[in-house]
Amino acid sequence: MKLLFISSLYAPNIGGGAEIILQRTVEGLHKRGHLVSVLATGPEPGLKEEMINQIKVYRAGLRNFYWHFTDQRPGKLLRLGWHLRDRYNGGMREYVKRVITLEQPDLVVCHNLPGWSVSAWDEITAAGKPIVQVLHDLYLLCPSSSMFKNGQRCRSQCGRCEHFRKGHDVRSEQVSAVVGVSRFMLDTLQAKGYFQNARGYVVHNASPRPAVPVNPKNQSPVPNKTPLRFGFMGSLSEPKGVRWLIQQFQALPFDATLHIAGRGQLDDEARFKALAKDSPRITFVGYQTPEAFYQQIDVAIVPSIWNEPFGMVAVEACAYAKPVIASRMGGLPEIIQDPLNGLLCDPDDPDSLGLAMLKLHQQPALLARLSSQARVSVASLLDLDLMLDSYQSIFAQTLLDKIVRHDEPSLSDPG
Repeated sequence: MKLLFISSLYAPNIGGGAEIILQRTVEGLHKRGHLVSVLATGPEPGLKEEMINQIKVYRAGLRNFYWHFTDQRPGKLLRLGWHLRDRYNGGMREYVKRVITLEQPDLVVCHNLPGWSVSAWDEITAAGKPIVQVLHDLYLLCPSSSMFKNGQRCRSQCGRCEHFRKGHDVRSEQVSAVVGVSRFMLDTLQAKGYFQNARGYVVHNASPRPAVPVNPKNQSPVPNKTPLRFGFMGSLSEPKGVRWLIQQFQALPFDATLHIAGRGQLDDEARFKALAKDSPRITFVGYQTPEAFYQQIDVAIVPSIWNEPFGMVAVEACAYAKPVIASRMGGLPEIIQDPLNGLLCDPDDPDSLGLAMLKLHQQPALLARLSSQARVSVASLLDLDLMLDSYQSIFAQTLLDKIVRHDEPSLSDPG
């Protein structure tokens, strides 16, 4: 198959798990013999071409007020203007048309659309190519992609988001197949009237890791006299629950440490560090590789207070035989099963996070059991070939559907 992937970002511009999964998918399909190319946005005007790990990558200069992949958050009015233009950024259609003309793909696979907007669908349809849409976030319901505002998750779509996304559900009828990276993602968008003409699939993200845990001795019970080592890895932002985690950790009545790994907007990082400045047991360790980070902790915490689309970091923690305390949000309960490989807590019950940490401190045998079961519980999510098989099957079915539709006789056909 000849496949064109369209996404907001592509390596080395990694905004989160979506870009990591996209790169794994693209490079994996390339190794299987498929002809693949990528179209992503970039900060410089015009259309540029480069090769990354033998993958042809086109970078299209974003026709908006600024390129959105920056460390510094722009001002409120500038962000509003950006989102207004991104409701339907027709100026980006030219890039889509040019690359489709150059590559002549059999089908186009859309991942994250910020910067492109749903205008990309219209241009792909105009070129007569079937569309597969992969859902990594809530962009089609919310300009910020998170349905999170003023420190809280939105329980329903607000009036402004409805206005910014008016008509997007109708445009989604052009999509031939839609893939949710979790059942939560697929059900949420379909419940809002999206993708009425599309076949729906769920393909969980794969996170291949070493064949054996890096440090198996950490699976033994942690004595009560030893500080329990908690860890957070991810974007340092409010939706990720970093504030909630720090506050709950500070109230723990036992000896423990907390390592916080990751980066975020500069102002967010400053606020979290100020919140933890009087807590010597909390350490911000910056960027860390999973291999290094998970050797330093006993329990991973994923305290998202927004509806996490999937939660790849939870899979990675389990892959290193670390039990996970995760919030019961979005796709996380599809990974963390209480009490198989971790414990679940609820942002609507703030103390539930601290109580889960206390439970693992008080019950070292439970901690040991969860650790021993963690890796096997996510075995299917560590199999990249399984994920690639799923996508290949979806793409093949989509092309077959196109052939069948093309061959169906119209009402005006004789006989």
